[in-house]
Order: sequence, then C-alpha cells, then structure tokens
Amino acid sequence: MAAVAGGSTRAPGPSLSGPHGSRDRTVFLFDRRREQGDPKEKVLSCDEETYRGFRSAVCQAFCISSEDNFVITTTNRKEVTDDNFSEIVQEGVTLYLLQSVDQTLLSATKERIDFLPHYDTLIKSGMYEYYASEGQNPLPFAFAELIDNSLSATSRNTGIRSIQIKLLFDESQGKPAVAVIDNGRGMTSKQLNNWAVYRLSKFTRQGDFESDHSGYVRPPPVPRSLNSDISYFGVGGKQAVFFIGQSARMISKPADSHDVHELFLSKEDFEKKEKNKEAIYSGYIRNRKPSDSAHITSDDERFLHNLIMEERDKKSFTAVVVTGVQPDHMQYLKNYFNLWTRQLAHIYHYYIHGPKGNETNATMKEAGPFNNIDIEILMFEKGKVPRMVNLREIKDDMQTLYINSAADSFEFKSHVEGEGIVEGIIRYHPFLYDKETYPDDPCFPSRLKDDDDDDDCFVVEKGARGKRPIFECFWNGRLIPYTSVEDFDWCAPPKKRGLAPIECYNRISGALFTNDKFQVSTNKLTFMDLELKLKEKNTLFTRVFNGQEQRMKIDREFALWLKDCHEKYDKQIKFTLFKEIITRTDLTSKRMQSPWATYSAIEWDGKTYRTGQLVKTIKTLPIFYGSILKFFLYGDHDGDVYATGGEVQLALEPQALYDEIKIIPISKLDRAMSEKVVKKYIEDEMARLPDRLSVTWPEGDELLPNEIKLAGTPIGALRIEILNKKGEAMQKLPGTSHGGSKKLLVELKVILHSPVGNKEIISHISQHGGKWPYWFKKMENIHKLGSYTLKLQVVLNESNADTYAGRPLPSKMFKFNIVEGKPEKFSVSLLDPPFRVGVPFNIPLDLQDEFGHPTQLATDIEPILEASGLTLQYEEISKGTNCIIKGVTAKGHVNNYLGKNFNLKVILPGLKEDSQILKIRLLPGPPRQLKVKPDSEILKIENGTSFPFQVEVLDEAGNITAQPKLIVHCKFVGAPNLPVYAVDCSNAGTNILTGPVLHVQNIKKDQMLKARIEIPVNWTPRINREQMIQGLLPDVKVPTSVKDVRYCLITFHDDHVSLESAFTVRPLPDEPKHIKCKLKGPNTLQMGEELQSEIDVMVTDQYGNQIQTLSASCINSLGVSGNGLDKSNLKTTWQESTQTMAVKGIRFYPGPPGSKELCFAWREFSDFLRVNLTSGPPVKLHLMDWPELGEPIAIINGRELQKPLIVQLCDQWENPSPEPNVKISLVKASNLKIIPSSQQHKTDENGRANLGVISIHAPRGEHTLQLKASYNRNTLDCPIIKFNVLPDPEKPVCLNVKYDKNASFAAGSTFPDFMVSVISEDSNIIKNINPGRISMKMWEGQSSGNRVPANVTTLGCSKVKDGKDEGFFYFRDKMVPERVGTYSIQFAFAIDKTNILSSEQIIIEVVANDPVQLLPESLPATPVVSNVRTVASRTLIKDLCLHIKDEYNNRTGNDLVGKIVAAIKSSSEEDTEIPVFQGKVKTIEFPFNRGSAEIVNLVLAENSPGRDSTEYILEFEADLPALAKPLEPYRLSFMFYNDFKKQQRMATLTRERDELSKSIAVYRNMFDTTEQLITEMKYQVQEAETRQSHLKNELKKHQIDIPQTSILQYVDSFIKQKMLEQEGVKKSPRRACTLSNYPRDNQDILGKIAHLAQIEDDKAAKVISWHMASDMDCVVTLTTAAARRIFDETQGRQQVLPLDSVYKKTLPDWNRTLPHLRNGRNHFRPIGNPVFARDLLTFPENVEHCQIVFGMLLGDTIIIDNLDAANHYRKEVVKITHCPTLLTREGDRIRSNGKFGGLQNKAPPMDKLRGMVFGAPMPKLYSTLSGQIDLLQQYRTAVVKLHSVNQDLHLHLESLNTPEMQKRKQELAEQEKSLKLIEEKLGMTPSGKGTESLLPLEALDMSDSPTPPKRMRR
Repeated sequence: MAAVAGGSTRAPGPSLSGPHGSRDRTVFLFDRRREQGDPKEKVLSCDEETYRGFRSAVCQAFCISSEDNFVITTTNRKEVTDDNFSEIVQEGVTLYLLQSVDQTLLSATKERIDFLPHYDTLIKSGMYEYYASEGQNPLPFAFAELIDNSLSATSRNTGIRSIQIKLLFDESQGKPAVAVIDNGRGMTSKQLNNWAVYRLSKFTRQGDFESDHSGYVRPPPVPRSLNSDISYFGVGGKQAVFFIGQSARMISKPADSHDVHELFLSKEDFEKKEKNKEAIYSGYIRNRKPSDSAHITSDDERFLHNLIMEERDKKSFTAVVVTGVQPDHMQYLKNYFNLWTRQLAHIYHYYIHGPKGNETNATMKEAGPFNNIDIEILMFEKGKVPRMVNLREIKDDMQTLYINSAADSFEFKSHVEGEGIVEGIIRYHPFLYDKETYPDDPCFPSRLKDDDDDDDCFVVEKGARGKRPIFECFWNGRLIPYTSVEDFDWCAPPKKRGLAPIECYNRISGALFTNDKFQVSTNKLTFMDLELKLKEKNTLFTRVFNGQEQRMKIDREFALWLKDCHEKYDKQIKFTLFKEIITRTDLTSKRMQSPWATYSAIEWDGKTYRTGQLVKTIKTLPIFYGSILKFFLYGDHDGDVYATGGEVQLALEPQALYDEIKIIPISKLDRAMSEKVVKKYIEDEMARLPDRLSVTWPEGDELLPNEIKLAGTPIGALRIEILNKKGEAMQKLPGTSHGGSKKLLVELKVILHSPVGNKEIISHISQHGGKWPYWFKKMENIHKLGSYTLKLQVVLNESNADTYAGRPLPSKMFKFNIVEGKPEKFSVSLLDPPFRVGVPFNIPLDLQDEFGHPTQLATDIEPILEASGLTLQYEEISKGTNCIIKGVTAKGHVNNYLGKNFNLKVILPGLKEDSQILKIRLLPGPPRQLKVKPDSEILKIENGTSFPFQVEVLDEAGNITAQPKLIVHCKFVGAPNLPVYAVDCSNAGTNILTGPVLHVQNIKKDQMLKARIEIPVNWTPRINREQMIQGLLPDVKVPTSVKDVRYCLITFHDDHVSLESAFTVRPLPDEPKHIKCKLKGPNTLQMGEELQSEIDVMVTDQYGNQIQTLSASCINSLGVSGNGLDKSNLKTTWQESTQTMAVKGIRFYPGPPGSKELCFAWREFSDFLRVNLTSGPPVKLHLMDWPELGEPIAIINGRELQKPLIVQLCDQWENPSPEPNVKISLVKASNLKIIPSSQQHKTDENGRANLGVISIHAPRGEHTLQLKASYNRNTLDCPIIKFNVLPDPEKPVCLNVKYDKNASFAAGSTFPDFMVSVISEDSNIIKNINPGRISMKMWEGQSSGNRVPANVTTLGCSKVKDGKDEGFFYFRDKMVPERVGTYSIQFAFAIDKTNILSSEQIIIEVVANDPVQLLPESLPATPVVSNVRTVASRTLIKDLCLHIKDEYNNRTGNDLVGKIVAAIKSSSEEDTEIPVFQGKVKTIEFPFNRGSAEIVNLVLAENSPGRDSTEYILEFEADLPALAKPLEPYRLSFMFYNDFKKQQRMATLTRERDELSKSIAVYRNMFDTTEQLITEMKYQVQEAETRQSHLKNELKKHQIDIPQTSILQYVDSFIKQKMLEQEGVKKSPRRACTLSNYPRDNQDILGKIAHLAQIEDDKAAKVISWHMASDMDCVVTLTTAAARRIFDETQGRQQVLPLDSVYKKTLPDWNRTLPHLRNGRNHFRPIGNPVFARDLLTFPENVEHCQIVFGMLLGDTIIIDNLDAANHYRKEVVKITHCPTLLTREGDRIRSNGKFGGLQNKAPPMDKLRGMVFGAPMPKLYSTLSGQIDLLQQYRTAVVKLHSVNQDLHLHLESLNTPEMQKRKQELAEQEKSLKLIEEKLGMTPSGKGTESLLPLEALDMSDSPTPPKRMRR
C-alpha cells in the first residue's frame, strides 16, 4: 500500500541503516497537469512492484479517475512504463504528473537531492593537503601529524612518554607498512568512532558525539607554549595515513578497559561499498582481548602478529598501522633516513630538549618536564640490522646548530589581541677570523663551503644568512615549516648607517613561539595571519631580560645589543701599512674593479703577515705555496682598518717552476703552517723538476758517443725516461694542479752537419702513454755521409717549448758520423785506350755501397777477369780510395792489324752486384818478331835476279801488327856490293820485301849469302852540337810553381858507348809581390757576433808562391779596415807552422745587414775579402702591414680578418732575421676560437711566417691573441693583438616560432599558421632570406634530443602576402596528419649545404576529428544462421565491439553516451518476412559508453520468420543525443536458412567467400596503387621534359646550343669553362676602396660612405671621391641610437650620420632632369656630356637608404668633360635658374657659387687619395656569365631528373610484365571467378569491384605507417 503525505519538507539525509532497493520507497510527486492544480508536492510511500499498482496508488493519492489520461514522467521527461518502472521509481525520486510528455511545465517544482561527499574526500585529502615547498618532501610533515596525536595522547603521562615509529620493510613479514605506537591514554570504541569522523575537531560539542578530547580545557600558559595541545582539527590523522598509504588500522586500549578496540579503513573497502551501492561511511569496530591476532589471516600483514603480541603488558596504548605504503614514499624513507629524521628533530626540538633547546655546550642539563619524551624511529629491512635513532640524539638539526653557534641572544615578547602571545629570541652568530659562523643547512646549503670562488670575499648580497629569513615560527612549541618571518622594522638593516656595521644584521637568526590563538592551516604547514598581526602598527614588543619583561624602546635596545655583540664577539682582520688605491682589471665585473686599497701587512688572530712572507693556502684546489706580494681590501680606505674579508696576492713558489701570480681570499691562508715547512716544500718541488734523461736501447743497435756508423746501419729503438733529481721517472711537470696539466713530451731530432749549414733530417715527438714509456722506433734511413747529432729534448705538450720558467728542460746529445758502407756494387771508370796485346793497361773501378756512396774494396776480395778468346792477367789491385786493377795484359788472337772487339767481364766476388761487362777493341801488340816467307833455312835463287820476301810484323801473340815508321830492312852479307832491300809495313804490318837484283860478280859456284832482315830503331835529340861539345846542356826552363819539381834525365848512345845521368830542378819563391787572404770556414757572421772563422793572410811572390822567409815581427805591418768594422776584439797572430798571419775577432757595429768588404794591408800590398753580415739572432716578432696594435681591432664574430697575419723575426736592432724553422704559435683564451685552428707555423728561409687569414669566433667583447715563439730556448718578444668582437648580424643562431599554442589539432584538419623568423647573433631578425631554405619537418612520435628520424615529412613555407612582415616566414594551411597520436614538428633553416639550424621540437597531440561512422574493431565473418532450436546455429554475433570513428578511421566519441539499436532489414523492400531476435523483438538496444559498444550474444528467435537462403542485413544504428549529426549505421550482411544442414554447408561456403573477398581486396589494392604510381611517374616525366625544353630554349637565347649526344659531358665542360671565365673576370684588377669598413654588427649600421656606392668610370670615380673626401669615412646608420653607440665605442673619433635625423623634404628628386632641360626640351645645346653625379653611382644594396645619403651629400652636382665645357654650361644655366656644383672629368671643380681654380678646387691624382675612392662595380660580363652558369646548372639538373624519372618509369613498367606479376593477375581473375560462383550458390548479390561487401575492408586502416596522405605530400 502507498501512504501519502502532502507538502512534506523532510530533509533527506544520509542513511546508514541498510542498502537501497528496500520494498518501501518514498516518492515525491507534483501534479502539473493543470495550472489550477496543487502547487505543493505530495510524498508517496509505496511498496508496489508494478507500474499498474503504482499508477493506481497515484490516482488514489491525487483523486484522479482511473479513466483519465495522464502520464507520469521523471524531471527529465522520461515516461514511466512497465518496462522501466523498477529502474526509475527508486527511493527519493521526484516525478511529474502531466497530460503528455512534451507538456509545458505550468509552475516551478523543487527536486530533492542527496550529496554525501565522495570517499575520495577522505582517502585523497592528504594528497591535496601535503604539498612540497622550498624543495622539501612533505612526507616528514605527514609523520608529524601522527606524532602530534601521540604527544596529545601522552600529555597526562607521569612517567616516560614513549612514541615509536616503526618502518616495517621486511618483505618476509608482509607488505611494507608503517606503525606509530605511543603509550598514551588510549581511546574507547566511541572515541575511536569519532576519530574516523572527518573534521570532528576537539572543540565540537554536538549531541551524542563523545570526543576523543572530551572535557577539553585549554592548558595553562607555559614557556614557549610547550603544552602538547597540538592534536587539534580532526583532520590531520586521516590525511596523513592516506597520504602515506592505502589503508589504516587503528588499534587502541584505554587504561580502564580490558578490551582492545580495532578499526580498519581502506581505499579498497570504500571502492567495494560504492560498487555494491552500500553505505560508504559505515563500518565495524572489532573489540577483542589483548594479544589476540586470530583475525589476521592475510600473508600481507604477517607483521601484525608480532605487534599484537606486544599488547600483553601494556596498560594503555594506541597504534596506527598504515599499509599499502606508496613505493616512492618507501624509497624516500630508506634513502633519506638521516634527512627526514633530522627534519622531525627540528620540528619537535623544544619538546625534546625543553624551552632552552639543545645546549650541547651547557655543563649541566636542567631537569624539566621535557626530559621524559622519547621519540624513537626504527626501520626494519630484510637481511639488515635494524636502524634506530632517538630524536634526542640528533645533533645537527637546525635549531641545535643555531643555538650552539650563537654567542649571545636577545629575547622579546609581544601580546596580540588579548590572549595572543608571541615569545621571540634572536641569536648572534659572530664572524671569527676567516669565516662566518652562521650555520648552513647541511641538506639544503645556501652557499658552497669549501669550494668558494675567489670572488666570495667581496660579494656582499645577504652576507652570512644569505637569502634566508630571520625567524622560524613555532605554534604551541611545534614548528610550522612553511611559514617564516623575514624581519621586523626594529631588527631590519637600517637605511642609514647604524651603531653596528650593516653586515652584523646578517649574522642573526631567530625563532617565534606562539600559543594557539594564532590560526594555522589544518595540515599545520602554514600560519594563516601571524605576520600580518605582528606587523600591525599597534603591536608592541617588549624585551625580556633575565625572564622579566622590560618596557623600553625595542629598536634602540636591539641596536645596542647588536653593537655590543659586534665589538665583543666578532674577530676581524686588521689591515696595516697602507700603500695606494688601485683599479683591478683582473675582475670581470666592472662594478667591483675599483676602488681597492692595497696594504703591505695584516694582523690576524694574533699573527702578523707581511709582504714577502712564505705562506700556504687551505681550502683551495689545488693547495698553493707562495710568497706574499700585497693585500687587497675593497673600498676607499686610506689607513689602518679592520675588516672581515680581503684578498692576498701571492707569487707561487717555487717561482722557477710556476711563474704565476694568484689572488685568493685571505681566509684561505693556512695560519697553522710555519715558514720552515713552506721552505721545505719549495726545496722538494725544485727536486721534482725534470733533471736528466735516461736512454736505453731495448732492441740493441746502441749509439755510442762519437761512434762511426756505416750508412744505413739501424739505430735504436730508444726507450727514454725523464728523471728528476730524485731519480724518479716523470711524465708531466710537477704541480700540474696549478693552471692545468702540463704534460712532457720527448722530441728526437737527427741533425746533419753539412758545409752549407745544419739540416734537420728526422724529427719525432713521443708522448708517454701511461702504460708504455717514451719510445722511438728503430731508425734505418740514415745513409747520407757526414757528421750527425742525435738530440733528445724534453718539451712541453702544448707549446713545444724546451724551457720552462726560464730553465732549460733536460736534453741529451749523441754525436756520430756516418761513413760509406761495405761495397755492394761497382762500375768501371773511363779506360785509357788503345788496348794492345801484351801491353799492360789499368782498369779503374768505382766501388759503391748500397746507397751509391763511393767506398773502398775489402782486403779479401780478388778480382776475376774473363773474356772469350783472351788470356788475361794482372799485376795487382790497389785497394785504397782509388781502386785500380793494375797491369792488365791481354793475350789472344785478333783478326788483323785493325784489332778485334771483345767483351771483358770484371768480377768482384762477394759483392751484391759482382760483375760488369765492358767492350774493348784489342789491337795487336807492339812488334815482337818478324815472320818471313818462305820460311825455309836455305833458299836458291839465280844470280842476277831479285828475290821477294813476304814479311809479316808480329806481336808476341803472333798477330800481324803495325805502327808508324815500321820499315823492314834486309841486308845481304856474303858478297860485296849487294843491295839493301827496304819495305814499309806501317800500314798493314805485312808487305813484299824486294829490291834490285842480286848480282854476285865472279861467281863460280854456289855462293852462300846471308840475308839479315830487321827493323832498326834510332833516336837523336835536337841539341846544339857545338854547345854539347863544350859540355853545355840545353837550357832547362824553371817552373813558376815551387811545387813543380822537374826531374831531368840525360842519356847518350852511339855505336860504341851508352851513357846516362840525371838531375832535379827545384824552384824557389821570388821576392814578395802580393798578399793573399783566405777565410777558413763560412764567410757569414751574425750582427753583434764575431766571425767564427779565422782569416789567414799569406805573403806571395808574383807567381803566387808563399814567401817562407818571414818572421813574427811582420804582423806589425798588417792592418785591417772595413766599413762599420768593430776593432775592439780584433786579434792578429803569427803562425809559425804555416808561415801565415791569422786574424780573429772580426765584428761589425749594428747596421743594415749585407755584404761587407774587409781590406787587409801589409806594407804596400793589399787584398780584399768579402763577408756576409746577416741580422742578429731573433729576439722579437714583428707583425707586418698591421694597424696600430694599441687599439682593439673591431671584427664581427665568425668573420675573417681583413688581411693575413704575417710575422717577421727581427733582431734587437729591428733588422729582419732570416731564421728558418722557428715555431710560431697563437696563444688564446679558451673562449676564443680561431679558424683555421691554432697550429704551429714555421718561418721560411726569410724568417717570415704567414699565419693566413683567420676568422675569430668569440663572445662579444674585447679579446687578445698572443703570438708566441722561442729561439734557442729563449722566448721572443711577441706582439699581442687586441680584438673587439662584435656579434654577427647575419649569422643565424636560432629559429623563433610563433603559433597559437592553445589550438587543437584535429586529424585531417589544417594547422594554425606558424610564423617563423631567423634570429641572428645580435638578437635581431635576419631579413633577405630565401624562403626555400626554411622548411617544416614533421614526424610521428617524439625523438630523443634534437635528432630527426629518417621518415619525416618536409613542407615548404607559404608565400608572403604583399611583401609584408619582412623576415617572417609563414606556414599556412598545412594539413594535420590523418592518424591520431603524438607528432613532432621542427622547423629548419638550411644555412648551407651541410649546416642546418633547427628549432626546438614542438610536440603536438593529434586528436580524432568529428565522428562520422560506426565500425567494428575487426571485420567479422559473414554470419550464416538458421531458425532451428540450437542456439549456436541462431547466433548472429557472439562478440563484436563497435567503435565510433572519424573519416580518417580514428577512434573518437569517448565522451558520448547513448545506445546502439540493432535491427534486421531485407535487401529487398518487398520482402515482409523479416527475421526477429530472441524474445520475438525486432530491435535490441546495447549501451554505448566511452566511444564503443559491446555487442554480445545477438541471437535470432527460435522458429524466427524469414525466407530460406536469403541474404539479410543486420543494421546497427547509433542513438547518441549529444551528437548533432547522425552517424552512418554499420551494416553486416548475413545468410538465413530454414534447414540446419543447409545452413552448415552454406556457412562453409560463406567462410570461403569471406577469405576470397579479403584476398581479392588485397590484390586490387596492390594493382590500384601500382597504377596510381605509374600515372604519377608519367606526369613527372612530362613535367621534366617540359622543364628541359624550356631551359634549352632559354640557353639558345644566350647563343648556347646543346648537342643531341653526350649532353652531360658537354654541359659539365661548358660550365667549367664559363666558371673559369667568370673567375678570370672576378680576379681581373678593379679599382677598390681600401678604406677599412666599420663592422656591421647591427642591422642598423649601413657602413662607411666609401663602401656604399660604386662608380664604373675611373675619371668620374676620382673626382667624385675627392669631392666627397670629408664624408668618405663617415659611418651611416639607420637610427640615432646606433650612431650614438658607435660614437661612444670610438670615444667620439668616428663621424656618424643617422638617417632618422635627415630632413627628407629638401632632398633632391632622384628623377629630376638636368637644369638645361625645360619641359623635355633643350634650353640651350650643352657641350661636354653633362650628367648628374648621382646617376653614375650604383648601389650594391640598401638602394633606398643610399639614395637618401647621396641625395643629401651630392645634391644636384653635375659631372662634365672639362673646365671649358663647365664654364660654358654654368654661364648658360644661370640665365634661367640656379646652377649646382660642377665637377669635370679632368678633376676641376666649379662650386655652386661660381668659384673655381686653386689647389682646393683641383682633384689630386688617384694614388694621392689614400684608397678613399669609390670602388668599381663588377664588369657586366660577370653577371652575364653568372646567368649563363645558372641556366646551365638548371639545365643539367633537369637532364639528370628526366633521365632518373624515365628510368624509374621504365623499371616499373617492366615490373608489371614480370612472370610474378602476371601470375598475380591470373590468381586475381581466378579468385574473382570463384567468388562469383560461391555467391551464386549462396544466393547473394554478386560482388563487383565497388560493392559494399568490400567497403569495410577498405575503410579499415591496414597500415601503421606514419606517411601523410597524398594531398599533404603535395
């Protein structure tokens, strides 16, 4: 039955009695059918189960007839029906009675609601309340809330007040937990219930609440308000436990109870109650006996058994156990145990130690009520000893540090608004000698302690306290951590100088103690209004002295106390012996550079430190030892003064090692170190310097001093160690901590000493590798003969200097000689032909070692001579320096007297090349015998006949020989008057010897005649017979040289006697006639040095023979003279052994180097000698052709210098010193970078080194570049170049991107406009940038750092509209990717081909677009169902998830709520037999939530209607009220059968159909993609052909014809040719302005006027430049501000012209006609080709600005040919108008007032303008060539591109005809045919290429590729 109450106003409230869903429901109804109805509500209590019963009850309640038509609706106008009755009509619902659902509400109603807080209010309260501040983790403050409760609970304890915090992190005992246990008074079950009520504070007095603070009375006042009354609001405990963990278990036992009460609250429990629709804020308290843990069954809480067992002996207690501890909280508690326990000790400092705090220095602790509070913290971990700490034992909490570092304190008190009391204390922390004693927080240091910068002594800031406020604030004795008070007016630093120095105000700390009359936040982290109340005007402060309040002026009392503390406790430094005030340029801060007072001594801590004293530092890295130079004190002081800081200047010791000056704070001097110890350290340091080299030869081949080695003999390897005086090996200089590590290297040099000078042939440097020593490999390439030195030298790593601090580094030298090696080969020298048989000849041999050096033959080698047909032998071989095979005789047969050719082979056994073959022609030897034919002994001839003899002249080998005058005689003996035969055999060596007939008279019988055949040999000297008879020999001429001794032999022969005699002729010197000077050694000497060589002076006769008869006294007659000869050290000595006069000590006075002539005079004879005087040894470097080095050179960062750095070595007299191979390097600061990088250069043979044109990269400001060089270990005097580096206005450093950062990026939409600008080094926007160099890159995901992945989409910028926003580049209408996800966007600026400047990456989230379609997660198979009984056969869908997607297939609609309506439709409209769902319903609704709906178990009704073998469509339509545009429904076709077996068969066919459909879709997709790709390629080919044709036509216009073949080769060669022509034009000499331009470090600077314009005509350029000479050096700027900056930078020396100060209305019209023209017609006919001067100017850039400049300076000045033409022109012009200034091309000027003539009106020659002349523009040919080159390059690119796209198209067309592709086409055709057959069997509509059955496949996104759609790519 329903009970009704009219007009009830019952207030709904939370009900914890039972769950919803009880049969009795209270319903509120309003009758709004008519306007006259009852306006009040009726309350209906109903228990009806059906709508019909409920409607009857309503009719009864409102007296409505059951036949009346009305509806009952909810306030949302949803009608109550049978179907939804139980769902809508619930407890407390408000309903309307209306005539219809859409009836207008005739009067207002009130709907009742309940709003119980969500359980997150409790479990997440801590998350919101505890927040981090000042870098502090709030977890300790959550623990403090639980400790507050325990302190309150134990406040009445008479004994020990024990509070334990146990951290139970032992995994073996369960999950991590925290337990807070105290021995306080405990809680009853009612009090425990009240604890759980949120915000039930201790002041609540409401009804049946029994507060756990029942009977609360405010405690009486106590010192520091330490009353333990700090559990306050009923909030902190709940917030704390749910901040620490997920659940809390409260266990408590009061003193008068036998039971333990236990309450458990957890987040999991709250969630479960909400899910089950139970009352959330309800639960149970378990009451049990002590130590009973039977209810603990979970392994996660095993630790509770031990905790509960500890209850046995406890009278009363409370334990708070927190489980589900957050992992990050647990890590913090473990890792920072000391930190958070120290924070807790700080919070409860005064509860633990009492009102006076922890006075560790106090001799006796006062007994008090606070010594009984023990707060212990224990942490248990598995396998570790438990950690335990009592907060009383912590000695480094901040209050302990404040109390124990204070020297005195100042206590005060204040009363605020009645009962509000504030006690305060200020403590003074004095300055002691070298440091402030104000304590620093060890966990959060406000300043570095030991690592102070050198500047910390004078950075004042806030001094000791830093930026921390003075007062920490305590509430009821407990710290409120996030509130502090900076100061009060009376203790803040005064604006004017007070009684105490200002720094004393920074040495105070303090604390404020308030009672509970001041409000704090519920989490006790901050005060609400403490500082406001204390700083009100009517707040009075009184000083507390000895516990008594004293009313007096607090500000004066405080100032006097502070002054007293300063004088009594601060220990400062006394500076004495004042010297001067200086400015320190070593400091970077200009503000701190002056004034600095310097002192010679200080008194510090009872000690006096003076200049020169040796000291040591502490707390520096590294430790310094040094001697004091001076003391610095910041400020304008002029006498002795006390101060707390200051600096000392030290010269580091030993100075020989360091040679450095350091400035450190005085506080870093070691006061405990004695001077003796410092001296000992210096001695030890000196012993650590490198002293000598140790050389070993690990592989043999040792080199001994002065050893003689054969050429090519290996030397080494060498192992070297650098030893100090202690014998210790070292690799770097000691004291490397001073100024960086200085490694030592060993340099090896091998020097060849040759007559022309020393030559370095080997040079290596070795460094120590840590694990390997200094090592040089074996040297096998020394083979030149001569004297050598191997030098090992220790050098420094960076500079290669061989000296350090003026001391030479160790070195070692080995002198050795290389001589020729063993003979390896030989050659035969020139022989002395002819060669005759039997005549000895010599064979000279040239022996060589393997390197070609002449050498000697070894003693054991005997030569072998071979020749075919000859017998060879020799006498001996000389084996000295000249090797000769002597006495070689050859015997053998030669053909005739002309000789025969032989190959003579000379063999020297043992040589590498042991043989040589030489060709000789061997002639017959000298005549040895005669051969006469016939050769019988007795010959018979007739008397009276002649007899012919065949005569042959033979040598000893029997060869016919011939020689001149070889006449054979035949004498007949045996009868008188016989003839003598003679024949000449000189020619052929043979002849017929015959003559007259032999006639023997009176012959009676055979007459024996003897024939003597011979060759007679005679010699007769040509002598005067008469003289010979007188015994006089012929005259013998005496030789002119005394060395030419003649040996004369006299022989006499006749038929009877042979005589022989000999004598020797020795010449003697004649009378003295000449002197000769000979220089022993080189003829070169350096300026300032003596000639090292001696000069020998020798007296000779007329033939040059030395006179040997002189004595030592002859040197008195010797005189030496010469231009500039310094005779101070000239020495002349007599050398008896050589009979010469030696002259030494030749030296010249300093002067110009060159050839010097010396005159030597002896008696009346003289001789001259020339010596070459060279410049002295280099001592300085001179920078050539460079401006004054005193002023910094302005240069733009990254730009090159205007000219190369060329340095010249000079001696001390400024003469260029031609010393080669002197190493020159550039020393720079680390922040200065030079390109090319700093490297060593060597001087050339002229002593000059070209360091090249360098570019400077450095921060803005002044920098220095030091040239460094050394010669012979002496550092040269090198210049320092100063640069003023200005930022480069054209160098891009970053990209600035602006866009709407609040924009949303929907898939497929357009991006907001991106505006990109390039920022230069001077922070300005760079203009005139090609937009093509700016690009936008986009990719999916985020990349680490600034790295861009490979698969990025690159987009170009849009066109700038109307030329506006110069320097800004817009990216408009760029498409957002179509896939949802995170994308990265980065803008890039291509500086050049290799360097890319990128912006910061912009991370965007692409969200889904508007919902348009309903699709499944994956495409289901086509269902095949029947209407049989089996459910499986009737199931249309087992499980299908439908999602809302946008047009790009992204899931969306997560915020939409509604329903999905499923219905079945026929593909034919006439079909009325439609299947129905289970339950005989036509539609089924599924809930739709968060963008998706689960379609589960969608089943047809048993025996459902439907036509057999028919295809139906299952349609899912979304009903989403919040969606304005309806979605396209999702349709799924299915087959319906009446027969089960047929259904099974058809189901199989359907599966096959689905598989074939998928396969066909894949094939079609592939072929469509390929077709589209080929279409695009054909379009690209067409575009490329069009482009190539267009460029070819353009080239024809430039008379460039392209051949049909070898196009690329032709174009490349043509480009190369044109570029050479262009380079030639560019390098051709042109007029240039040599005036240095002002650096354009700002876009507001245009430059100097001389550089703004160019003039082609030389004559015009000269006269206009001269006319504007006073303005050429002027710098033009756009703004006055830029001009002023230049003025200031140059101290007013540079003239400037700002264009914003030019009055532009008076400027001439640039298009105005010449004055002789009137209305376009000549007023007179001018002569001399007049033209405006401004029309001859061309401007390379900034045309508009330059027209303003030159329009103002030149005006209407006219250029004309000559003075006559100018005078004529002026005379005619002045008749009609004013005539401007006229300049003639010949250099004359007629001023505008008509004045001309004089030097001031005549231009000087061009060279007199000192480079201040306008440059000539580049010839027109240059721009023509540039255009042609550009066209050719474009054409080449077009040709390459056309070839590439043609090739790609060809390859793709070929790929279509491959067997594999043909096979796929065939497979597609077969599959389509099979699909058609299956569909016919199924009775379905056959699928075409565009049927719906394939649409879902295409709609699904099958790829995960981030490639953007085609329209975006374009």
